[in-house]
Amino acid sequence: MRESVGSYILPRDKGAAPLDFVIAVMAFLAALALGASLIADRAALGWQEGLAAKLTVQVLPPEQGSAQDGLNAETTAALAVLNATPGIAHAAPLSDAQTDALVAPWIGKGGLTADIPLPRLIDASIVPGESIDIPALTARLKQAAPHALLDDHSRWMARLGALADGVRYSAYGILLLIALATAAAVSFATRAGLDAHHEMVALLHQMGARSGFIARAVEWHYLVSALLAALLGTVLAAALFLAAGGLESVGVEAVPFLPPLALKWTEIPWLLTVPAVTALIAWATARISVLSVVRAIY
Repeated sequence: MRESVGSYILPRDKGAAPLDFVIAVMAFLAALALGASLIADRAALGWQEGLAAKLTVQVLPPEQGSAQDGLNAETTAALAVLNATPGIAHAAPLSDAQTDALVAPWIGKGGLTADIPLPRLIDASIVPGESIDIPALTARLKQAAPHALLDDHSRWMARLGALADGVRYSAYGILLLIALATAAAVSFATRAGLDAHHEMVALLHQMGARSGFIARAVEWHYLVSALLAALLGTVLAAALFLAAGGLESVGVEAVPFLPPLALKWTEIPWLLTVPAVTALIAWATARISVLSVVRAIY
């Protein structure tokens, strides 16, 4: 009874198609925003986990004397300090190939020459669960290797956390705007449908139909329509994220320092919240709109 009455009040062949298109587009954008927040969270968590148990020592080339000899001597001294520090599991200098790979995004592959005075980098791993006295270690390194700089990556982890929070809250703001736009579109369509079919609504009311009965008929119509349209938009967004994961297989190189713009299969179900919430918004908006209009008339 609900669907048949709703079909007479708001025929799909006259008013539903444009609204369905708008809802599908809104759901597509909402799914993109939600997917972006999932990617940002995963990337930030991976970066933070990779940096949390790491220390980096940068040994700068001495300004006086033989730069290479001084660099080698201070690197050896810094390694001795790191290996003698409790809680350090392993410490080793980066090879020339590894250093070249680090600077490749800026100067290109093979752009590193012997004339460029690059610092020597030492990568150190911390024993899981152990804590290192960073100020004391910094002082010992400065004493053994005056040109050594210690980085515990705390500054970068804070920036990564702030970046992930910014992306997440931006996505939430976009989702809120999309929800408001969807509610406004459904409200406008509902009121326009009631105005266009005022005689049918009046006839139902004269036959004894209460406001709640008319609202249930219309809200069921919008619930189903919004669910199907939002599901279509979400499926298109999920397909886009899955296709982004296969770009490298067709020769498209990933952008350095950016996470893969693709969702994992285990993250795809999160996108299903978009059609569910969209249908709920359409149902609630349609009900509120119908009750307010009908009660104002009668």
